[in-house]
Amino acid sequence: MNSEEPRQGQGWPAPPGHPPAGPANGGHEGYGDGYGGGYGGGYGAPPPIVVTRASSHRGAWIGAGATLVAAVIGVVGTYLVSTGNDAGPTPPQAQTPVTSSATPSGAETGDDTTVDSAQSPEPTPSQETSTPPAKQTSAAPPAKPGGTEEWKGALVITYTDDKDLDSAPPVESEIRAENDFSVYPFGGHMLRPGDDVKALVWKDSTNKTPSYEDCARDIDTLGTSTETELKTGMVVCAATNDGRLARLTVKELAGLASDTRAVFDVVVWSR
Repeated sequence: MNSEEPRQGQGWPAPPGHPPAGPANGGHEGYGDGYGGGYGGGYGAPPPIVVTRASSHRGAWIGAGATLVAAVIGVVGTYLVSTGNDAGPTPPQAQTPVTSSATPSGAETGDDTTVDSAQSPEPTPSQETSTPPAKQTSAAPPAKPGGTEEWKGALVITYTDDKDLDSAPPVESEIRAENDFSVYPFGGHMLRPGDDVKALVWKDSTNKTPSYEDCARDIDTLGTSTETELKTGMVVCAATNDGRLARLTVKELAGLASDTRAVFDVVVWSR
């Protein structure tokens, strides 16, 4: 060995992991044997198949991962697009304008079970007038205080014409029970009170004409339904079957039998 030739392991770079390509032992028999023997025993050549297989597996995993990511992105995008189309923005119910009558056909309210009070249709004129207004009756006149004259004047009562003193002016009522007095002949001119009617012949030593208070004071205790023979100038206090007080003063007696009649000066007071 020459002294200038490098010694193995003293400052020289490590030989390459693969021997240089070229013809086998083509004029380099010693170089090939030196590397093959010296380095082959110490380092060993890494098998190129391991490196090739690792690169092949890594590329396969990368391709599979890219395919999976693309599939996930496609599914998510399709779901978002379909969700956006199905649940589009719906205008608030409160912003829907209220029409004058009913909602147009085909309009949707969004909720079949809930109806906003603001969207209720206004009543049409036919609905407003469907119920007839209550009949307006004139208010009854206020009741007069007791003792107020309701009627005053001359009154003729005949054998065939009874009188109801509760009407103003007094007339014959078609309902016999409502008539208060009748006159009939029986040896003279008789005054007959009707049903639930009381009469009292007023007697006073001073010939005082009885007032409302006088008749009201005595009629309940002294009045009767007894028939009375009339005399000119006689004064009778009476209570009608409707509760009114009256004063009858005999002015004239005339006629016989069916023509019997009596003329009175009458005052009827309120109850």
